Amino acid sequence: MALDPTSIPAMAADYATKSPQETLALAFREFGGDVAISFSGAEDVVLIDMATKLGIEPRVFTLDTGRLHAETYRFLDRVASHYRVDIDVMFPQSAAVQALVRAKGLFSFYKDGHKECCGIRKVEPLVRALKPLGAWITGQRRDQSPGTRTAVPVVQLDRTFGTPDRPLVKFNPLSEWSSRQVWDYIRLHDVPFNELHARGFISIGCEPCTRPTLPGQHERAGRWWWEEETRKECGLHAGNVG
Repeated sequence: MALDPTSIPAMAADYATKSPQETLALAFREFGGDVAISFSGAEDVVLIDMATKLGIEPRVFTLDTGRLHAETYRFLDRVASHYRVDIDVMFPQSAAVQALVRAKGLFSFYKDGHKECCGIRKVEPLVRALKPLGAWITGQRRDQSPGTRTAVPVVQLDRTFGTPDRPLVKFNPLSEWSSRQVWDYIRLHDVPFNELHARGFISIGCEPCTRPTLPGQHERAGRWWWEEETRKECGLHAGNVG
């Protein structure tokens, strides 16, 4: 690990006042090829754009749950082509998916919650993606979700997926940004985005678990809408939930 874990809280306070580009530069300077951008949405492609403008060829991975919108697959392909970047696509273990579907069907999450399905389709593939890394970069923002992301720091020690023997650092360069800042950047720099955004989708996940939001609703209100509002995390950022 390049960074001393005890220095991370002070670093988080220092970088809270710096630009996302400075945080990205720090991540790649400290970890080089051992850090990757976790890519799925608008914030993440902003990070890819920023990294390439810094002269960095970022390592990028994404999670294909097998339940994504067709528009999302086209978006992933468009980003890879636009930035000439290889996106490492992580798939769930087929045996685990098959066992769940055989036991509970394709839509069990509407009855017993999304955690089991997300654990198989998202969390386990993320664990494999993170295994060779010393750090990862996410597009989390503090204003994204009531109750789960309001205290997300710019840089943190990932206690969910790291261990004392193998510490893992998590960079959230856009944590201090608003949705408006993200979209201002996208428009200014002509950054590719998922066409579903133009149809009322703000936060986009799997097709059965995502719907457009209504005027005045929070941006993650369209995710797992049948569940309690303040604990909408799939497990990728489980450390946010107290």
